[in-house]
Amino acid sequence: MIRASFMSAPEVPVPTLIEKSVLIETDAVRILDRRVFPLQKTWVTCRTYEEVATAIEEMVTQSSGPLFAAAGGMVLAARSVDTLSGVNKRREAFKAAADRLLATRPTNNGIREAVGAIRQAAEPLLAANEQLSEVVEWVAQEVGQRYLGRSRLLGENAGALLEDGDTILTHCWAESYLTETLAFAIRAGKQLNVVCTETRPYLQGARLTAESLAEMGIPTSVISDGMPAELMSRGAITKVVTAADRVTMDGHVINKVGTLQIAIAAHAFGIPYVALVQAPDAQAATVQDVPMEYRDGNEVLYLNGQRTASNRVTGIYPAFDITPPRFISVIATDRGRYSPSDLSSYYTTKGEPVHDTVATSPESRSALIY
Repeated sequence: MIRASFMSAPEVPVPTLIEKSVLIETDAVRILDRRVFPLQKTWVTCRTYEEVATAIEEMVTQSSGPLFAAAGGMVLAARSVDTLSGVNKRREAFKAAADRLLATRPTNNGIREAVGAIRQAAEPLLAANEQLSEVVEWVAQEVGQRYLGRSRLLGENAGALLEDGDTILTHCWAESYLTETLAFAIRAGKQLNVVCTETRPYLQGARLTAESLAEMGIPTSVISDGMPAELMSRGAITKVVTAADRVTMDGHVINKVGTLQIAIAAHAFGIPYVALVQAPDAQAATVQDVPMEYRDGNEVLYLNGQRTASNRVTGIYPAFDITPPRFISVIATDRGRYSPSDLSSYYTTKGEPVHDTVATSPESRSALIY
């Protein structure tokens, strides 16, 4: 017998940034410009993989957006390689595209996963001197769909931790990790409120997270980056939930700079901190195995193109920070929930392989929409 409450589970709208953010089209890759969204909805058109790489570096797309953009960049590279002759020349050109895209944002390994899957599928075709475009486009679509599917599993595992009436603090823009987590809880009948840090200097929280959660119908508030501890001190926050750009096998969370101070404050006030990641990084035993991105310090001196600091000063911009395991309550993944001290169990948990081979049968040529 189906319970009435289950039958009447509310529909949760899919936010714009999840539904449509990167398009692979016949002549170009088009990327929704997150630097101005939602105040403006404009697209950056990239006709070469180099233009995609530049767009990623210039923060046109952020968080997990670069995974989808990089997949599109590899499609453009494949189309270019298909105009070349010679096995070695074609292989070198495709590798150059992969290396360029991998170098754009080295801390988040989503680009690595997308580019790696596409190169794996393309190698037999390169060796046989066959055309790449059709298969590479198919694999790019599969990479995106697999990412979204694993995010839904993650959301189920994390969403079960949320309680009716929770006020959740989140930091930066956690993409479908966060939206799937909240959607699962809402469909279970839980009422939630979310507080977003603004996330300087690009305001991902104030613009991307807040807009997306509001589109989902969730009561959402924005605070400046310096306010979380004060809210925690008076009981206004019940849980902290963020994404993780990477989680090392020894339990460190690497995420947007500012995560560490929030985790420390949550620990001090006894508030659970849940980190979201599809899988801990088997290639990163410790934080020493993760390249940490430092961006141009001038970026923190400006807001929306306007300088906000004295002309006499310089800026410092570490893009990510590292939260030690002692400040993390649980790490939610697509296979379940784990203690930061027991992440090796992820790879002994029964489930689909994490780094599996993507199917390369191009049964569909529809554009990738993310």
